[in-house]
This record gives sequence, C-alpha cells and structure tokens, in this order.
Amino acid sequence: MTLFENGKIRVDLDDQGYMLEPDQWNDKVANALALDEGIEELTEDHWKIIDFLRDFQEENDAAPMIRVLCRETGFTLMRIYELFDNGPAKGACRVAGLPRPDSCV
Repeated sequence: MTLFENGKIRVDLDDQGYMLEPDQWNDKVANALALDEGIEELTEDHWKIIDFLRDFQEENDAAPMIRVLCRETGFTLMRIYELFDNGPAKGACRVAGLPRPDSCV
C-alpha cells in the first residue's frame, strides 16, 4: 500500500497505483491522479471515458473489455491512448478510481 498525496488529496493506492478505497474517489481525486499520469486537464472526452468506466464498473462489478469501451464511447483505441498515454487500464481506470482490471480493458 502506498499513500498518494497531491495538495490536500490523500488516497491509498495498491502497489500498482490503483485506489484501494473506491469510496474515496471524487472529481478532485480524479484531477490529482490525472496530473500524476501527466494529464494537465481533464477534458470532456476524458470525462466521457471516466464516467463510462465508473458506470460500467458499478453495474457489472468489472471493467469493460476494450471493444465495449470503444463502441460505447465512440472513441477508437488510438484516441483513448491519445487521451490516456498509459492506455485504458493503467491510465483511464486509474484516474477513474477503479481497481486494477482483471480483463484487457
């Protein structure tokens, strides 16, 4: 376990950088984690992915497969990598406050 701190933001992360307590997540945490990922500002496109990931996780207790993420958001995998350099699993799921995906998001 690692304590992630950015200003007043403090959350516990696992050894791979994913939040241990999803209830701690909020927009401010997302922005802090995004900065840690090298994303200066979360745009509407970022939030479309984050919101979809969070909704899918809540409904299915799992992250979506890549093709579902692309189909439902309308973004190509290339565009997702443009938005999240570390990709949908390491970048987007992390910023969205989700646990490390078991599948190939």
